[in-house]
Amino acid sequence: MAGFLVKIIVCPLIIYISGLFFRQVSFTALYQPVIIGLILAVAAHTMELYILKPGTLWISSAIDFVAATLIIYVVPFFMKGLRLSFGGAISTALLFTITEIFQHSWLINSNKTVKGPQDEL
Repeated sequence: MAGFLVKIIVCPLIIYISGLFFRQVSFTALYQPVIIGLILAVAAHTMELYILKPGTLWISSAIDFVAATLIIYVVPFFMKGLRLSFGGAISTALLFTITEIFQHSWLINSNKTVKGPQDEL
């Protein structure tokens, strides 16, 4: 649960920051990076539940990068006025993946990825 709370804050922030620094990403309203970030947070958390465990840091991070690139590139098609190139999606996903590596390391090192009997359902 702690990982999800971090993602709810970090993901929209990363998307917003990418709009400030990357010319290929341009938002017309504040809700746009927030919505993309929340969708990304839910997807990333769901993938963590199924994939992340000790020994899967790099595989999980690579899958996060691919999924983030697709989400960041596709979701803006449904938002009016948002401009985002494929290169912008890759750059933003790379920035996101860097933060995910740190989050995954923290979750693995603090044993928050170990599932107990109640989590097996």
